[in-house]
Amino acid sequence: MAGNVSSGGDDAFESLLKKETASVEQRAAAERAQAHDTQSDQRMMEMLSHNQTLPVTLSSVQIHGAKHTRRSFLDPLFQPLVEDSRNANYTLSDMLDQVGGAVEKLQRFDIFHPQIVFHLSRPSHLDPSSSPTDLDVSLRVREKSRLLLKTGTDLGNTEGSAYGSMLLRNVFGGAESLSLSASTGTRTRSAYSAEFGTPIGSNPNLRLSIDGLASSTHKPWASHEEVLKGGGLKLNWASASGDRFQLGYGGMWRQLTGLAPGASPTVRGDAGDSVKSAISYLFQRDRRDNPMLPQSGYMIKTVTEIAGWGLLGGDVGFSKSEIEVSGAVPVSIPGLRGPSGVSVGGGFRAGLLYPLPLSYGMGGAAPSRLNDRFTLGGPTDVRGFSLGGLGPRDGADALGGDVFAAGSVNMLIPLPRAGPDSPFRLQLFANGGRLVAMRNKTKSNDTASGQLMGAGTVWDGMVSATKDMGTGLPSIAAGFGLVYAHPVARFELNFSLPLATRLGEESRKGLQVGVGINFL
Repeated sequence: MAGNVSSGGDDAFESLLKKETASVEQRAAAERAQAHDTQSDQRMMEMLSHNQTLPVTLSSVQIHGAKHTRRSFLDPLFQPLVEDSRNANYTLSDMLDQVGGAVEKLQRFDIFHPQIVFHLSRPSHLDPSSSPTDLDVSLRVREKSRLLLKTGTDLGNTEGSAYGSMLLRNVFGGAESLSLSASTGTRTRSAYSAEFGTPIGSNPNLRLSIDGLASSTHKPWASHEEVLKGGGLKLNWASASGDRFQLGYGGMWRQLTGLAPGASPTVRGDAGDSVKSAISYLFQRDRRDNPMLPQSGYMIKTVTEIAGWGLLGGDVGFSKSEIEVSGAVPVSIPGLRGPSGVSVGGGFRAGLLYPLPLSYGMGGAAPSRLNDRFTLGGPTDVRGFSLGGLGPRDGADALGGDVFAAGSVNMLIPLPRAGPDSPFRLQLFANGGRLVAMRNKTKSNDTASGQLMGAGTVWDGMVSATKDMGTGLPSIAAGFGLVYAHPVARFELNFSLPLATRLGEESRKGLQVGVGINFL
């Protein structure tokens, strides 16, 4: 029996030895293949670099792997390259630059995986129409999944929600997309949205979309629930430098309903239905290195909306403008090589809502409604205050305002031993803001009463509201917290200490949780 055991042990040892030897050989073969590929790439790069001025013509561009993408969509991207190559001074460098630009455009449609393989070859010698300078370009692409489903939960300050979404890519083979989403939560009772978008002329910088929305949102800071149903049309385009533009039209039926038993007279006066028909324009220039966790650069954004004026229709009329500016600068630490991850940033937002006469000529402008005014305060803008905690109030209800300004400064510091590349930061901040409502001089109360105002009254009220912005200190808070920059959203957990609070406004001392994309 002892002999049998020994023999089994030898067999097991030999088996392990063979497996280990095979594993070593496989690793060696993989390393040799990788080294060969690296050498081939180097030889190719050297050959291309030594032949940059070589005259060439592009015979054809072949795309392999685009099974669900229309040829009529791809031709406007690559056919001009073939035509341009007929120029007298066309070189290999020109061709590589143009093909690279077309591939970069192709990737921006988000229908292919980033790894696009590029291959150059000579046309077949049997083709009598080919010339010595002709080259064929082959691109091998791999399409992304056409269907993307996502479900999850969100947790924010006084808000929890569950959501589900569906995205259909490349619906008709021209980089079209259809997105559907639904969510429900503690504050957003229900929200359903759909959007169909398509590029125009195979241009990733020019896109047209149509969308629809149905939602019901509880707004505890103003004792009501808002129901929205409507849709819109948007044209988006971008400049060569990356600036974004959007021109849109939207029609929305709004209802203020579900009033709380203690709702104020102002909220009750605005309850009921209204129809908003508006055009909007957006401009954004973003030069930040990371929108969620900026360490350097700046951002400028303006939004303008005009409702109910001229031929727009609807039963609310106003001009609403908002501007936002933010930026950050890195801080160098003596003795530390490379970026420190420490930065100092700041932001400023301001907005103005100006009543306009309705399209059917009522002889005056109606005061702004509760659901059109600005709100200010909360964990994503002026930290240290409740949601809607700044500005005019009627009892316990926040009424919003027609003019506002808010600003902040902060310092972001990497966590100990985490390094500058970590998405976590410690934050020190100070922020403040002021929100005022336009007053109708014909009455003692704010314009929430609904009385029509003449052009002179509107102007005088706006001038008065603007002057009120500079009276006394704004509401100010400071604090510290923890920031986590996820690719989808930014999360903040802050401890805030209000330093100055205007009469009637609601501060919030202690912890606040903020989840969002755009923070002050």
